[in-house]
Order: sequence, then C-alpha cells, then structure tokens
Amino acid sequence: MSAIMLSAALTVNADADTVMSVLSPEIGRGLPRTETDISVDGDTVTIRVTAKDCSAMRAALNSYLGWIRITENIKEMSDRNE
Repeated sequence: MSAIMLSAALTVNADADTVMSVLSPEIGRGLPRTETDISVDGDTVTIRVTAKDCSAMRAALNSYLGWIRITENIKEMSDRNE
C-alpha cells in the first residue's frame, strides 16, 4: 500500500524579485515531511508543495503564506517611502 501524498499550489502575482528575496533564505532549509518547488514566470511566482500528511501541509502553507505576507508589508513600506 503506497502512502497518500497531498499537494497544493500557491500562485503569487507580485514583484517576483521581491517575493524571491523574501523566500530564498527559507527555500534551502526545507520543511519537515514536505517537498517544495518554486518557479518564476515574469511577475508570477508559483509555489508547489507536496506533503506526507495534513499537519505537514498546513505548516508548510502557513509558513509560505506568512513569508508572502512579509513581501506585501515590504512593498507597502517601500511605496510609502517613495
């Protein structure tokens, strides 16, 4: 009997350079029981997560969504300073 793997994709339409600058320190660390693939196409960043269980998937998605939120905060602060 093979294990069930869960998968999800997050697509972010934003300044890809900014998103990747926030995500790049985290990408190499990896998250337990997950595999992540991140691709960039223009200003679209797609994060694909495969997890061994629901807890690992939830933790991974919460982590990536939190880091994306940081990207939005950086953008807002940058816009205010222009």
